[in-house]
Parts: sequence; C-alpha cells; structure tokens
Amino acid sequence: MAASGSGSIMWFRKGLRIHDNPALEYASKGSDFVYPVFVIDPHYMETDPKAFSPGSKLAGLNRIRFLLESLVDLDTSLKKLGSRLLISKGEPGQVLIQCLKEWGVKKLCFEHDTDPYYQALDIKVKEYTSAAGIEVFSPVSHTLFNPADIIQRNGGKPPLTYQSFLKLAGQPSWLSSPLLTSISSLPPVGDVGSCEISEVPTIKDLGYGDIEQEWTPFRGGESEALKRLKESVSDKNWVANFEKPKGNPSLFVKPATTVLSPYLKFGCLSSRYFYQCLQDVYKNVQKHTSPPVSLAGQLLWRDFFYTVAFGTPNFDRMKGNKLCKQIPWNDDDELLAAWREARTGYPWIDAIMVQLRTWGWMHHLARHSVACFLTRGDLFLHWERGRDVFERLLIDSDWAINNGNWLWLSCSSFFYQYNRIYSPISFGKKYDPNGNYIRHFLPVLKDMPKEYIYEPWTAPPGIQRKAKCIIGRDYPKPVVYHDSASKECKRKLAEAYALKPKIEWPAEPRRFG
Repeated sequence: MAASGSGSIMWFRKGLRIHDNPALEYASKGSDFVYPVFVIDPHYMETDPKAFSPGSKLAGLNRIRFLLESLVDLDTSLKKLGSRLLISKGEPGQVLIQCLKEWGVKKLCFEHDTDPYYQALDIKVKEYTSAAGIEVFSPVSHTLFNPADIIQRNGGKPPLTYQSFLKLAGQPSWLSSPLLTSISSLPPVGDVGSCEISEVPTIKDLGYGDIEQEWTPFRGGESEALKRLKESVSDKNWVANFEKPKGNPSLFVKPATTVLSPYLKFGCLSSRYFYQCLQDVYKNVQKHTSPPVSLAGQLLWRDFFYTVAFGTPNFDRMKGNKLCKQIPWNDDDELLAAWREARTGYPWIDAIMVQLRTWGWMHHLARHSVACFLTRGDLFLHWERGRDVFERLLIDSDWAINNGNWLWLSCSSFFYQYNRIYSPISFGKKYDPNGNYIRHFLPVLKDMPKEYIYEPWTAPPGIQRKAKCIIGRDYPKPVVYHDSASKECKRKLAEAYALKPKIEWPAEPRRFG
C-alpha cells in the first residue's frame, strides 16, 4: 500500500554515509517520506563453501563483516535523524522495482557507480523508472571527477597517463563551494506495505555459522571513517610531508598510512570531503608535497584508475584489453596455491600473505612485493590469478584500482621497466632488519636469528633446531630460487615485449618503490 503524499527511495549501494551525500540530500527535498534501502545481494553475499577462504563467491568474510558494520553504523545515524535503514534481500533490480511499485514513490535517488556490474543493473532499473514516469537522480559523488566528463574532454578516449589525466581534470568544480557535511533531520519512512524488510543481518544470519578466524582490526562505518580522517589530518606536518611510495611496509602496530582505503571503497568516507580537508591543510602550511606523491595525489590516482577503467573495454582481463601486453604467463595451480596460502618459503612474501588473509589489508609496498613475486619477479603466473585473490580478501578491494594496480605491477600496462624487481629478501630487510613483521605474522619463525630470518633455508641445521623451525618440515623450502627465477622472468618478458611494440606511455615519476 503506497503512503499518501510524495515519497522517494534512497537506494544505498556504496556511499554508505550521511556526509556529502547529494543523492540523500535530493531524496529528502520536498518529500513527505524517504525510504532508505539497502539490498543484500546474493551475487556478493551468498555463502560459497567451495571458495578457498570463508565467505561468498566474490568476497571473503572480513569484507562482508566490514560492510555489515558499515550498515549498522549507517542505520544508527539514520535513526538519529528520524529515519532508519530498510534492509531487503534478493536481486537488487527486482527488489527495487517491487519497492517502487509497492510504495508509489515519485523519485529514486542513488549514487552513480562506474563498475560494470552496477552499470548493467542501473540500465535495467532506469528502463522501469522511465516507463513508470519516476524521476531518477544519480549524482557522481564516489569520485572527485566524473570519469565520463574526463573521457569526453579527451576526445572520447581515457587519458592513459596520470599527468595527462591531471591536465584534463584541473580542479574539481565542486571545490568552490563547501560540501554539505551534515543533515539535521530526514522525512520519516513511509508504510513499507508487503515488501520484506529486516534489520541489518549478522554474519550468522547470512548463513556463515560460527566461523573461527582472525578478524581484521579495522571496523567498518562512517563514524570510524571520520574518526580516522580527523586523526590523520590533525597531524598537519605528516599530511604536508606525505610522500608515496615512501613509507614503511613492515609497520603493523601503527601502519604507516591512513588506512582510509576501505572507507573510501564503501563510501563510508567521501573522497571529495577527504580532498577538501587536505586542501584546508595545504593552505595552512608553508610547503607540502604535490601529486603524484602527496596524499591528495593518492585520491587523484584513484580517479585516474576509475577513469581508465570506465573507458577501457575488458579492463579486467588480458584478452581483448587494448591497454594490456599479451604475455604468455605460466599456469601452475600448485605455485598459485603456495603463494595464496603463504607457503612460498620466502618469509617476507608469506608474512604479507598471512596479513592479507587475516587483516584484509596491507601496506601498498607490501602489495607491490607479493604482486611482483607472483607475476614478473619470480613465479611468472598470470596477474588475473593474483587479482582474484586480492579481490576476494582485501577489505578495500575496488574493481578499477585492483585491476589497474595488477596491470601496473605485472608490467602488463602503465609501467614497463620489468628489470626493476622487488627482491623477496632484501626489500623487506631494508625496512625491518630484525624481522619483527615476519615474527608477528609467521610465529613459526619467531626464534630464527635475524641473520637468517629472510632466508631461513640458509641457516645451518643446528641453528634451525635451536629456533625450533626445521626448513622443509616446520616451514617450507623456497618454491623457486629468486636469482635464477627472476632472470628467467626477465628473459620471457623481453621475448613477449619484442613480439609487439608496446604502447608508448610517458614514464611516471616515483610511482614505483
């Protein structure tokens, strides 16, 4: 039964926040009722017992839990404004169309999404709203710029370098006026009729049972995002001097970055608000770093990848992707499993993969290390296989950025200096000579002397016995030997590159650590 008076649906997907949410703002304007809806999508959330880690077909449990925490936080915020979050379950297009019919609303509002899955979904929903005479408002607020605008300015093609992207983008148009960062109240929720509505489910409600696993230390939600943002920007000196790719990938008690990426991924934090806060800091310091290495530069990298991904068919694969080098990667399920399950015999690599599985997050230079090792550095396995593991396990997994970084790190696109390889031994040692990071995430090596902790297979038998870690029994021998494996990788890449001239991309400064 439709509520009398004018109503609107605010359809949450990403953008799980109140601050800087133009879709929510528009939904409440001139409406007697607003229905804030989130649909639990089986495509992302249904349990998959066959997956290599607990979770659904596409997401590990750490990310699912982070999302549920974000929804609980959003519901709490909405209740303070006289509203609440309506949770439904099913194929989102069908659920939305049923709600539109049942509630008789005049407006449907949701944040624009460039991911291919949501692009297809939005076409389906818009076909219905167009025929039914329902107004749709779908603003771009997940990124600083509208990728379609940038592509249009570039003659219908995405800019293929960061610098050309910056030139085309200029300053964001919205920066000239302050963003709306709070709402005092919202219209009430109308009668939900026969639509099945529930509270935010728990992990158990979704059918995951009692799962024993170490959970990520990062809690989901807008409240946590704003708290982390405040802590980050309050240290003006740190913000002004931030320089990526510098930073220590072995710090884990207090990571060397903001750890705001998962909050940006789910839209618990507005990238536009983050950018505005950074500009405020820059105005009040004598000097600061600039893109591509500054903190604002990282948000612009995010927009760069969103734009290239949006404008490139088959961006997420090698075949049919005109930006991607066609490289004859090896196919070895055993080596892939060893990498994924932290059994490569290289403690630096394995510790990072344990952190990925348990925390769902690791420092960008740690990501660089394991991605290089899997692809062009040592194992010569396909970047798509590594991408799938990251996509599942990272709490900040983001379609455009994850694919973009794997293309980059495997020297398949954007970056072609394949002779520059992250050593699985010396790179970590440079930051953490004592191996504290390894000792934490691989306790089997906690008593190994620091002289051997990065190469435990070189420890004499007596040292291994004393450390209670026999290599080949308690901890694996190396699956490959780095010196010979990396030479072979370089040889194969040189051959692949010689077959077809590469796209000429101007070199980007200081992107690669």
